[in-house]
Amino acid sequence: MQKSSKSIIKYFPDFFEYCELEKGLSEQTLKNYGHFLAAFERWLIQSKLGQIKPHELLPHHIWDYRLYLSRKAKVKKITQNHYLIALRSLLAYFIERDIVSLPPDKIKLPRIFKEHNIKFLNLEQIEKLLLTPDIKTIIGLRDRAILEVLFSTGLRVAELTSLSRDQFNFNEFKKSAKEFELSIIGKGGYIRTVYFSSRALSWLAKYNATRKDDDKALFINYRPGESQSKRLTTRSIERVVKKYTLFSGLPIQATPHTLRHSYATDLLIQGVDLRLVQEFLGHRNILTTQIYTHITKKHLKDIHAKYHSGKRIKNE
Repeated sequence: MQKSSKSIIKYFPDFFEYCELEKGLSEQTLKNYGHFLAAFERWLIQSKLGQIKPHELLPHHIWDYRLYLSRKAKVKKITQNHYLIALRSLLAYFIERDIVSLPPDKIKLPRIFKEHNIKFLNLEQIEKLLLTPDIKTIIGLRDRAILEVLFSTGLRVAELTSLSRDQFNFNEFKKSAKEFELSIIGKGGYIRTVYFSSRALSWLAKYNATRKDDDKALFINYRPGESQSKRLTTRSIERVVKKYTLFSGLPIQATPHTLRHSYATDLLIQGVDLRLVQEFLGHRNILTTQIYTHITKKHLKDIHAKYHSGKRIKNE
């Protein structure tokens, strides 16, 4: 380990290259790190610490930076952790490069207790939503297929938009639309398997039969005059779900993620083990999946209140 004569700020470009090439972080994560560390750079300069070197950064500097985020920058507590995680990653980079610096574990992340208010649709509402598109039109048929696939697979919207036609054997689906499994690259570059129901496959096949183009994208827009790929964007899918939520008169303002929540909740209510739901959703941490447990607990409470025989016994 050696002390560096270069300031922390001057290491930022090297750190981002390290994150991209060696850690394999996504473009979006790199942008987020850039945003969070830009705040740290501003604080260093404002605090007349622009030339501070890695080994000169001390715990009291971290404390002052946290006060800055909370009081001056007005960053929400739950978001402050993201800023601190980016800074911890920078310190870990120094350790990796044998540069003397404050150890990453000296930056403690406050535990945030957040009440998750998850919106999801029950099966009756899902059915109402799925039946809303006008399947007599090409766009309506496409949108029905989109909704069916979202609920069948629990895909994230970005995962849905990345699907291509060559990943599916539509000729085979026409003969017998059995369940189909597909390996995808999900969030964070992790590979997982998603499962398409025979119902979702049948709607995909019907939609694909209307396609006369050679675009590789599974779902496309039908706006005229575009020479490049017509692949639908995540924003377009969000507008599709919002549109049919309004048309169907549902009390919940649904998004693609609402259908993902509905998918997970339905599995848990049907008795699927939480660990398996974690695999279906592609969560790296079981704690992420546990946000659904309070929903199923409420469901059990409602079932008990409705069906338990105790309320029919005379209370005398």
